[in-house]
Amino acid sequence: MEELIPVIVRGLGVGSTYALLAVGFVIIYRATDVVNFAQPALMILGAYYVSFYVFNLGMPFPVAVIASMITMAAVAALTERIALRPMVGEPPFAAAMVTFGVFVALFILAFRLIGTNVIVVGDPWGLERMDFLGARVNQIDIAKIVISMIAIAIVGIFLKRSRVGLAMRATALDQEVALAQGVNVGRMFGLSWAISGALAALAGMLIGTAAGGVSPLVAFVALKALPVIILGGLDSIQGSVYAGIIIGLAESFTRTYAGTYAPWLGSNFDIVVPYAIMIVVLMVRPYGLFGTKEVVRV
Repeated sequence: MEELIPVIVRGLGVGSTYALLAVGFVIIYRATDVVNFAQPALMILGAYYVSFYVFNLGMPFPVAVIASMITMAAVAALTERIALRPMVGEPPFAAAMVTFGVFVALFILAFRLIGTNVIVVGDPWGLERMDFLGARVNQIDIAKIVISMIAIAIVGIFLKRSRVGLAMRATALDQEVALAQGVNVGRMFGLSWAISGALAALAGMLIGTAAGGVSPLVAFVALKALPVIILGGLDSIQGSVYAGIIIGLAESFTRTYAGTYAPWLGSNFDIVVPYAIMIVVLMVRPYGLFGTKEVVRV
């Protein structure tokens, strides 16, 4: 148990971060039918601004995190207005390719700001460990679980209970009907991107905590959110949470035990596990565990 509990907690921590990123993908997809490939670059820039606000401007860490989330929300909303709004009415694939172009542009910007260095975000956890159920676990893993779940819960409550959230849900269900009911669909598009950008910044902070730090290349870690949204369903926030946990645990168990019980898999097979799960899900249940099944009649 002393070894098993840290493995589970680490998997839940990683999976919670994946779920946080996946929820950002889902919110934009539900509103616009577009997969936002720019999310990883927004995550890295979010981590950069946390570091900048802490070390360059001297902000307390919690204030810096909130400031970074606001900054990336503004960047994401502006990106939607400039790059994506003109694509309304175009095929979703074309709009998705535009988001990939945005990813490249923001990724280059992140390289210019960060360079080849690894930056830290000034987190309060560092390498500290704590007792949990008789085992020693990293505080950052607990922080990832708690912060991610609170953020996802707040977004879920906002979408379900508030008038703006209701307008966003109406836009996601049918844009033409929402327009007929007086909903400003363009504003809902921008808001969905803003929320996604804020969540990306929060995920970037969590990935950049403790000893590892963050560099622009860590942006590719965010691509593991793609297997999460495929597994959970492209339009399901609830599915993103469950899928993130499944992917995180699978990765953690593979990293810890594959070398002992399945050495034939080779080293670093844990990197492949999320994509292997994604391929299996696409073959068996292409709309995911909780995604809406589309029925096409011809």
